[in-house]
Amino acid sequence: MNGVQLLLVIITAITVTGLAHRRGLQAPLVVVAVGLVASFVPGLPRLELPPEIILGIVLPPLLYSTALEFSIPGFVRNLGPILRLGVGLVVVSAFAVGGVASLVVPGLGFGAALVLGAVVAPPDAVTAVAIGRKLGVPKPVMTILTGESLVNDAAALTLFSVAVAGITGTHNLLDDPVLFFGYSTLVGVGVGLVLGRAVHWIRTHLGDPGLETVLGLIVPFAAYLLAEELHASGVLAVVLAGFTLGHGSAGSGYATRLQERQVWRSLDVLLEAFVFAYMGLQLRFVIDDVIDQGEPLGQLFAAAGLVLLVVIAVRPTWVFLVFVSRLLLRRVSHRPLPAATGTWKHNALISWTGMRGVVTLAAASGVPLTTANGTPFPGRANIQFVAFVVAVGTLMIQGITLPRLVRWLAISTLDDEAAEKSERQRALTISRQAGRRAVEELLADPPAGLDPALLRIMADRVREAQEARTAYLPGGDPAEREAAGTELARALTLMRKRMLSAQRAALIDERNEGTLDDAVLRDLLEQLDYEQAATSTGAPARL
Repeated sequence: MNGVQLLLVIITAITVTGLAHRRGLQAPLVVVAVGLVASFVPGLPRLELPPEIILGIVLPPLLYSTALEFSIPGFVRNLGPILRLGVGLVVVSAFAVGGVASLVVPGLGFGAALVLGAVVAPPDAVTAVAIGRKLGVPKPVMTILTGESLVNDAAALTLFSVAVAGITGTHNLLDDPVLFFGYSTLVGVGVGLVLGRAVHWIRTHLGDPGLETVLGLIVPFAAYLLAEELHASGVLAVVLAGFTLGHGSAGSGYATRLQERQVWRSLDVLLEAFVFAYMGLQLRFVIDDVIDQGEPLGQLFAAAGLVLLVVIAVRPTWVFLVFVSRLLLRRVSHRPLPAATGTWKHNALISWTGMRGVVTLAAASGVPLTTANGTPFPGRANIQFVAFVVAVGTLMIQGITLPRLVRWLAISTLDDEAAEKSERQRALTISRQAGRRAVEELLADPPAGLDPALLRIMADRVREAQEARTAYLPGGDPAEREAAGTELARALTLMRKRMLSAQRAALIDERNEGTLDDAVLRDLLEQLDYEQAATSTGAPARL
């Protein structure tokens, strides 16, 4: 498939995503379904990218953008369940699938079956985040699922590398699997931290939002490639770099934050649409590969279905075994379970959010063609076929039924909403107090050359606005106060937007009449655009 055809696929995928959003549908499932059907269009060329392109170009920005917005304190608080799912469950899933696949998939010994197990072990970061946000999964559960999706790829790809080396007779940097995993983890984390801190330092000295944003775009690719050059985990390097820069973004300029946020959101939409379209478009060609090699298609479908059932069943089994064991231990120690994993409903939701995706397909296509002595890699086509069935099967089965499970469990998000509301109110109080102190300090010690009388006039205007707001808002019932605050915010927003629109229109009219230079117009419009962005980012500033 050439570049033009690739662009047409991306444009079509974005269009389908937009239509799905407008109709309230789950875009990943719709895009995959359309891709599955489209793969059988006569004459459609094969869309196949080398695995290093997917793992080195498509995956890093998706992981990085998720890590940028992920809470480090939330990650630390939930480190136990994240590692149990992102590392422990990956290993258990790989060996469970390896054991079953060696018995039912034609042409696979245990070694090749373990390669298949490593391929299908990690749930997909893109799918978990995309579907979880759409369904309104409770915040503690979403934190665990997102954290799991950021580390499980590293565990699975390391296990995949070890298993492939065992079959092909090649060598990793360290032959001992445990030492290699430890090295890959520590060096990957180190690369991400060092690169993240270095880029943060550079960005704080640039003072140019455009350059800072461009530098941020390079980070995920640099982190991944540098770590892989050192035979370490590129995935962990990307994640840690994202953590570091995301945590430090509060110290960046507002223009950089606004610009970077929109850039990464746009890239997420683009790459997610492509990823799901890519998955769907593989169906016909994966089937053709199996037929061309003379494999028994019916037997393979049956074996793939059994492996799919194992993949789906292992996750809830692991989750509830851990839940019950920790519940028993906590009863002995008389300590409560964490909120995110302390109820059977939360654990049921976690256990059913295990959709596989593009990492599984990329790893499957990355299985070598031959071993070190030149013989064909055992069961390579079968591994790719089963991996595809598992990826699409989990996405369609669990993705379609997950909304019903969420509704059936009826997990309340009132506590999350109340906690978030309390945090917002506390932050607003801190902000107001800091603003008042700043005004008082400015009035007490005005800068040279600035009229103190003008400062007092402006301070009085601000104080009057605060008093007017306080007078408008009723006391007593918090619900009434919140409703009145929302109404006041709407009035202020509407007034400011009308003013900005009128200013913009007047300037454009002056330019059109030839009385205002075009360059001056662009500069003034940029200032108005920033004000418009500040007004439109949510609730306007409340004095």
